[in-house]
Amino acid sequence: MKNFIEELTWRGMIQDTTPNIEEHLKKGITTAYLGIDPTADSLHIGHLVGVMMLRHFQRCGHKPIALMGGATGMIGDPSGKSKERNLLNENTLRHNQECIKKQLAKFLDFDSDAPNAAEMVNNYDWMKNFTFLDFIRDIGKHITVNYMMSKDSVKKRLNGEATDGMSFTEFTYQLVQGYDFLNLFENKNCTIQLGGSDQWGNITTGTELIRRKASGEAFALTCPLITKADGGKFGKTESGNVWLDARYTSPYKFYQFWLNVSDDDAQKYIKIFTFLSQDEIAKLVAEQAAAPHLRPLQNALAKEITIMVHSPEAYQKAVEASQILFGNATADLLKTIDETTLLDIFEGVPVFDIAPNQLPKKLADLLAVDTLIFASKGEVRKLVQGGGVSLNKTKITDPDLTVTTDMLLNGKYLLVQKGKKNYSLIQIKNGE
Repeated sequence: MKNFIEELTWRGMIQDTTPNIEEHLKKGITTAYLGIDPTADSLHIGHLVGVMMLRHFQRCGHKPIALMGGATGMIGDPSGKSKERNLLNENTLRHNQECIKKQLAKFLDFDSDAPNAAEMVNNYDWMKNFTFLDFIRDIGKHITVNYMMSKDSVKKRLNGEATDGMSFTEFTYQLVQGYDFLNLFENKNCTIQLGGSDQWGNITTGTELIRRKASGEAFALTCPLITKADGGKFGKTESGNVWLDARYTSPYKFYQFWLNVSDDDAQKYIKIFTFLSQDEIAKLVAEQAAAPHLRPLQNALAKEITIMVHSPEAYQKAVEASQILFGNATADLLKTIDETTLLDIFEGVPVFDIAPNQLPKKLADLLAVDTLIFASKGEVRKLVQGGGVSLNKTKITDPDLTVTTDMLLNGKYLLVQKGKKNYSLIQIKNGE
């Protein structure tokens, strides 16, 4: 069995551990769990560190459990938050759980008959019939209020970081999470909880509850919260989270996110978000130092993680789509791009709307009268004659060209290129 602690250590994925965890792992197959908040029907890249920890755990021969926080999702975790989160109903949580399991199946082996096959559980299943009186009698009496108040996540909320204080519901969160650990300890022989460093207080409440109520020994391991070299928040873009589901973040945008990280971040992220070996990464770091303009670290990172989250085909399409904007892509390649990716590629370029009955139309009229992409028809003619106008990546040589609906990309777009980098999109707006 590979040494889990050694593997995570060189990858920079360990923040804190309880004592003796490495010795415990050497005794044989061990079970660990990580909680995932099912407040959406897709994971985003902020979840990936925990998912990678579970996968490393399984690759090292141990058994991972992914716990969906169905019950805790109904409460709201105060850790790292300045306000109480929205609470979800059971139907929404169940839907989210099924969607997330499909994503996790790309990382974890749930289906084999191996002794360390992964499992997914939902804490709502053991909490839904637990009455309030039973909980405070059987669980609450084992953890003192003094102990709960000492947690950083509680202290920060009570010391004024939150504008509206902290509800009793949130205050009990660490007890509910602690009971999850106890339940898995007793029923699944789960002795380790994994999580982000902001979860340390909640996790150690679980180890303490196991010690006090079950007279058992349990362990905790947390990873650092991932940051960007410039101090910005990891995983956030101007348009929000970077999601694993292609419905919310296209494979092209996903690929571009990793391709555009800084050199310092790429050197850190490639250890955390890929399974490349220490030697392979060292070689890439040396290549980056020798020729940073070629960005071998970013290219390898973007390739590995896009294939892992989406597919080799999605990665290849993302590479081809990137060539449309940044390389010498052909008109044929442009025609293969789906509408979502096309709009992602040209996000931010001017978009000009025309009605369906405005085609067919002479090129000069379309560009200078209908859309005002050019100041005048004379400018269109002059630039066409100088070889400076392309339509759908095809250089135009005839200023009197008639533009027809047959030329539309995805049945509704025309890509106009003025010079090398000046793009505009013409869009057919139906019903207007």
